[in-house]
Amino acid sequence: MSLSVAVLMDPIRSIKIAKDSTFAMLLEASRRGHALLYMEQGDLALRNGEAWARLRPLTVKDDPTGWFTLGEPTWRPLAEVDIVLARKDPPVDSQFVYDTMVLERAQRAGCKVVNDPRSLRDCNEKLFALDFPQCIAPTLVSRDAGQLRQFVAEHGEAVLKPLDGMGGRGIFRVRHGDSNLNSMLETLLDGARHFAIAQKYIPEIAAGDKRILLIDGEPVPYALARIPQGDEFRGNLAAGGRGEGIPLSDRDRWIAAQVAPELVRRGLRFVGLDVIGDYLTEINVTSPTCIRELDAQFGINIAGLMFDAIEAR
Repeated sequence: MSLSVAVLMDPIRSIKIAKDSTFAMLLEASRRGHALLYMEQGDLALRNGEAWARLRPLTVKDDPTGWFTLGEPTWRPLAEVDIVLARKDPPVDSQFVYDTMVLERAQRAGCKVVNDPRSLRDCNEKLFALDFPQCIAPTLVSRDAGQLRQFVAEHGEAVLKPLDGMGGRGIFRVRHGDSNLNSMLETLLDGARHFAIAQKYIPEIAAGDKRILLIDGEPVPYALARIPQGDEFRGNLAAGGRGEGIPLSDRDRWIAAQVAPELVRRGLRFVGLDVIGDYLTEINVTSPTCIRELDAQFGINIAGLMFDAIEAR
């Protein structure tokens, strides 16, 4: 069965195909004979309340010297498209929110959007994990510098980060008594205009920040442990972390089982959980990564599993 599959993503010319999970999805869709269509944020529109997009035919190949070709753009109702892969990277700013509103109109008209646009809007990747208190380390979200300083003093060591970042940007590790704490809080809070999140520091980060991928609530049996290098405490691959595939532990599977029913209920069909030691730290819903690294290390086809699930519905 040939489907039309449109992708909303950051510019395809700028991706690193060896690591890009969206590209893995596009390769799999192409292998299955689906017609690919491409759009960026500026290509969305509403016409009399109907979701439209400026779509360009897309072909892809796994070749670092030339991995895509785009055809001429045409404005079309998104209701004519079978599937939209919503894969725009954070930050989840006002423009991202407006994108989800357009995609929600397309969904109402019969287009299948992965992941569900309303859940992309509602499920902040840092805050959503707090819906599962049995899975998380001590955490505080606040705009108040005094509360955050008290949290650091209480736990002795903490990680501070913004609510809308990705790839390890804007993350600080701080100990009680650190003379830089006030400066870190000034940067994150911007005069109490922004929330910051503080989590108790988890020493097991030395063994890696595990990315666990779930498809319709079912975990892939291997995680990618993103291991900090040198004197860097962040394991994010974008921050220089080394990716090492490992089987899921019993605790990993327990965390996935705690989260899975809510993911399914919210239409979050492809999700990445971040787990450090025994604790869930984030739930990535906008554009989870690590497909290509796990595929390469274990000879699996995660995008294939995802399209099996999509086509089954």
